[in-house]
Amino acid sequence: MRLKNVPGSKEYIAASNFVIHDETERKGKVREYFANDKPIQIEIGMGKGQFIYEMARQNPDINFVGIEKYSSVLLRAIQKMEEEPLPNLIFIRMDAEDITDVFDAGEIDKIYLNFSDPWPKDRHAKRRLESRQFLKRYETILKDAGFIEFKTDNNDLFDFALEEVEAAGWKMIAFTRDLHADKKLCEGNIMTEYEAKFSAMGNPINKYIIQKP
Repeated sequence: MRLKNVPGSKEYIAASNFVIHDETERKGKVREYFANDKPIQIEIGMGKGQFIYEMARQNPDINFVGIEKYSSVLLRAIQKMEEEPLPNLIFIRMDAEDITDVFDAGEIDKIYLNFSDPWPKDRHAKRRLESRQFLKRYETILKDAGFIEFKTDNNDLFDFALEEVEAAGWKMIAFTRDLHADKKLCEGNIMTEYEAKFSAMGNPINKYIIQKP
């Protein structure tokens, strides 16, 4: 379970140069922080940043933005960047519901959703990052034919996500219910903190890749 309160974390984040602080006032200008024309990919709900940090390290020709709403875990990602800074990675502390207030239409090339909160109660379905409501938001900020990659060990959430893909009219590119046994989809796979934990427990990892309609 993620810690939601670490004393001083908000102040630490507010003083960090690795975080975009005026995100809603700079809609459509995220590229200015990288000062280049490279593609931009984002991870929503990045946790401590293990996945996106490694993605940025391995892919210097792509710009990455890590999004996390909990200060306590974003703090850990910032500390990692302070130890080993990467020029193609920056963070935003925000709620995913506000995504279209921060990124402009067609600004993003790809979105990663890794081990999202399943929000198990039916009345909270629209809060799930894989819901049709969120897919509509992603459709706005993604470039034409942009992609989403989603991983989870929660089978109920994955079932729900598959249904939402069809309901929202997105194109299914590939999916698996056992990522680590799928040689093609697992090629080059970078594990998140949760993925390493859950797979070590023997939990199969679900994944899909979908494309903007």
